[in-house]
Amino acid sequence: MSIHVRFLVLLLIGLAPIARADDLGIVGPTYEIAEPDLIEAIQSRLKRMEKSGDLARKQTEYRDRVVGAIEKPKPLPGIKATATQRTYFVDPTWTLDRDIRGADGALLFARGQKVNPLDHVSLRHKLIFFDARDRRQISFAQQAIRNVDEDAKPILVAGEPLNLMRKWKRRIYFDQGGALVRRLGIRQVPAIVSQDGKRLRVDEIRP
Repeated sequence: MSIHVRFLVLLLIGLAPIARADDLGIVGPTYEIAEPDLIEAIQSRLKRMEKSGDLARKQTEYRDRVVGAIEKPKPLPGIKATATQRTYFVDPTWTLDRDIRGADGALLFARGQKVNPLDHVSLRHKLIFFDARDRRQISFAQQAIRNVDEDAKPILVAGEPLNLMRKWKRRIYFDQGGALVRRLGIRQVPAIVSQDGKRLRVDEIRP
């Protein structure tokens, strides 16, 4: 995803909360830890698991779960194939709940300020949301990329992104957690998102 699209997406879905840790000093009396050293206990257990074969089995199970989640992520709930076409517009402006500062500490955006990402970056290429389990939607997305915008960003709401990436030989995205469809109000796919002035235009299309 280009730097412009990535910045736009980050602003659309909101910035992740920043964790802060303060040194509160020592409160109350302190005591030596009587329990066995935690690291030693962990290492001892790992050695027992290694001897019994439990460690290798759990590593394989974990690998299979991770690979499975990447190859076949869970479909986003509440998203259906387009039954009734609709076009609507989204104002991406939102109000900051805290100050946003750059890496050098300089204030970029103040708390309470209204920010429209499209004032700072443009959505140069269309976003195409679709369900890769539906052959009609796959064909629609291919045609849209070929005829409308060769650099459009294909974003899945269901299906196997890596499998499709191998077939198309191009980058495929997945809206993990549904952050984008929620922010954009998408309920039907395929849907094409494009920029219209300082707004985003969303077309839910029946292929």
